[in-house]
Amino acid sequence: MYRVVRARLRALTVRVRGARRDAGMVTSEYAMGIVAAVAFAVVLYKVVNSGPVSTALRNIVQQALDGRM
Repeated sequence: MYRVVRARLRALTVRVRGARRDAGMVTSEYAMGIVAAVAFAVVLYKVVNSGPVSTALRNIVQQALDGRM
């Protein structure tokens, strides 16, 4: 009985230690996500500040401000 309990406890310990080894991957995944988000933000900023889009947005805001209540 003692050997069975000891073997199960050892297997559980090995499983827990194995799960901890993968913890370092989380930081690199967050870093890649942040880099992708910043790249998307830069592209969106360039598109919004381009001539035709900027003019269209300015016209939409101007129409909203000129609207009567």
